[in-house]
Amino acid sequence: MSSEGAKEDCLGWAARDPSGRLSPYKFSRRTVGSDDVSIRITHCGVCYADVAWTRNMSGRSKYPLIVGIVKQVGSSVQRFKVGDHVGVGTYVNSCRECEYCNDGLEVHCEKMVLTFDGIDTDGTVTKGGYSSHIVVHERYCFRIPENYPMDLAAPLLSAGITVYTPMIRVFLQMVPVRVEFSNFLQS
Repeated sequence: MSSEGAKEDCLGWAARDPSGRLSPYKFSRRTVGSDDVSIRITHCGVCYADVAWTRNMSGRSKYPLIVGIVKQVGSSVQRFKVGDHVGVGTYVNSCRECEYCNDGLEVHCEKMVLTFDGIDTDGTVTKGGYSSHIVVHERYCFRIPENYPMDLAAPLLSAGITVYTPMIRVFLQMVPVRVEFSNFLQS
């Protein structure tokens, strides 16, 4: 399906009090825009930060590390098609115009939209990945090879974003080595 649509109901799980217990939560995801991908979530990794945040250690919960199957693409999306296996990390959007975005350092964009507790393009708060689906700008989707187990792919998305900037700014400046993620995550 290559079209933009209306907001869609989503079923998720959320920690809505400091106990950290997850309970069913119904909400709407934003409309699929022309550059967006809607993903049916099949797996969602959990790291210790998720556990801490659900227990209100920082006042909010975060569920990035999303893996799923493309269920809808916007009319301008070129890199993905319905049925592709994809992953999403910590971001679902950014301004795509600032110095950082133009240099591939979106993690420093002042207008980045986090997968969790970010303010999305329609003004709604993003709800993370413990849900039936998510809408993401195509720039923040990463292709997962069809033969790679999707349950093993989700945790890699957090690990990659955690070490990306230090590797680029420090380690790769000191050690002449080429890091090639494209064989695994083909964006």
